[in-house]
Amino acid sequence: MVGIVFVLQGKIEWGAYFILLAALFDFLDGFVARMLKVHSEIGKQLDSLADLVTFGVLPSFILFKMVDENPTFTYLPYVTLIVGIFSALRLAKFNIDTRQTDRFIGVPTPANALLISTLPFFIAKFSGLGELIAQPESLVILSIIMSLLLVAEIPLIALKFKSFGIKENIFRYLTLLIGIGCIISLGLAGIPIVIISYIVLSVLEGLISKNA
Repeated sequence: MVGIVFVLQGKIEWGAYFILLAALFDFLDGFVARMLKVHSEIGKQLDSLADLVTFGVLPSFILFKMVDENPTFTYLPYVTLIVGIFSALRLAKFNIDTRQTDRFIGVPTPANALLISTLPFFIAKFSGLGELIAQPESLVILSIIMSLLLVAEIPLIALKFKSFGIKENIFRYLTLLIGIGCIISLGLAGIPIVIISYIVLSVLEGLISKNA
């Protein structure tokens, strides 16, 4: 909620900082719960509700603010709020979908939020391509595409290693290597590249597995 306040004040980049911080805590709460072997139904519900605000509503406001900076489009910014709606649907599906134990079906909400929130850094880093992406129409199209990917029946890689062999984990290792390389070389501007690479590698893995 603090991230939303910052975004509404025009400090869009701060949205990314709060999403990154939330992603860290999202990892830690699950890690600590497994370590302590504790869980509860209320914890499960609170986790999803917190994810909806942080990884659904906050990214929606980031896109809304970016599109709303162009005064010629009166109603277009409201289309970007579709991200929050589809994030709610994605989280609800995840809670009742028993298939998502070793891989995700559809883009996870944290990955979508990280892509959206770091777009301002990407736009600043790559001025030519950034100008194209920063256009209101492009941002609206992006919000629709990412919303559909949230609930798409596409199996995506989960970074859960049952073993550490190269052959069975090649796409996981590629995802990690691309992620580390992009973040080291580009900082936060590299995160959209990481998320897009993650989606592409997941699709490739699915196609190869299907044809094997």
